[in-house]
Amino acid sequence: MSIYDYTFERLTGNETESISNYQGKVLLIVNTASKCGFTPQYEGLESLYERYKDQGFSVLGFPSDSFLKQEFADSEKTAEFCKINYGVTFPLFKKSKMKGKEMNPLFKELLELSGEKKITWNFNKFLVNRQGDRFKYFGSRVEPEDLDKEISALL
Repeated sequence: MSIYDYTFERLTGNETESISNYQGKVLLIVNTASKCGFTPQYEGLESLYERYKDQGFSVLGFPSDSFLKQEFADSEKTAEFCKINYGVTFPLFKKSKMKGKEMNPLFKELLELSGEKKITWNFNKFLVNRQGDRFKYFGSRVEPEDLDKEISALL
């Protein structure tokens, strides 16, 4: 399979969206959480998105409560929290699991393609080139701003 073969429900509303809609773009795919010590990274993710979206870049956020239940149960509350506190406008999808049998299949695929073993915590990041065939993993401690040069080089 390809990362573009997956379809997910957007965080709000009932619409689904295929990752194939982002084919040809540089992507930063991130598992997020609203009640985590790394949550302020939303600000840096939004900054990257705003800076590069017109050049063919997107951040895709996947909220998860797989680590200490650090995400709201209600999607609307997550969306409101992200918008009010961090001005998030990049695409967010419904909450999903980041470990176990019910793990989000996109993240399972990204782990395999990048050679990583597991999602270690919230705000793990995968940088994907425009062709969707090169993947680089960054852990939670890597700030979004630290990826500026890598993203710029792929654009």
